[in-house]
Amino acid sequence: MAKTASKLKVVPLGDRVVVKRAEAESKTTGGIVLPDSARDKPQRGEVMAIGEGHVKKDGTKTPLTVKAGDRVIFSSYAGDEITVGDEEYLLLRESDILATF
Repeated sequence: MAKTASKLKVVPLGDRVVVKRAEAESKTTGGIVLPDSARDKPQRGEVMAIGEGHVKKDGTKTPLTVKAGDRVIFSSYAGDEITVGDEEYLLLRESDILATF
């Protein structure tokens, strides 16, 4: 009996955000093809899912400023890389996001 691949869903908690990192450039502007080992991981990506928000000391929640579908720039050492199925994502705090574009 063959196993069917099920689509896993990641639900971030609190002020966490799941980001799909943009693809690394495979060629320089001058046309030089870069091997995988020479490619830098981009510090930009697309927000895939967001948590419920920041919890204040009084227990109320403040919603996050980013939403699913936003394109963002984040800190270079931010978050944790996770793999869901065949896809790789980055799980980070909203405070690690520097800008949207």
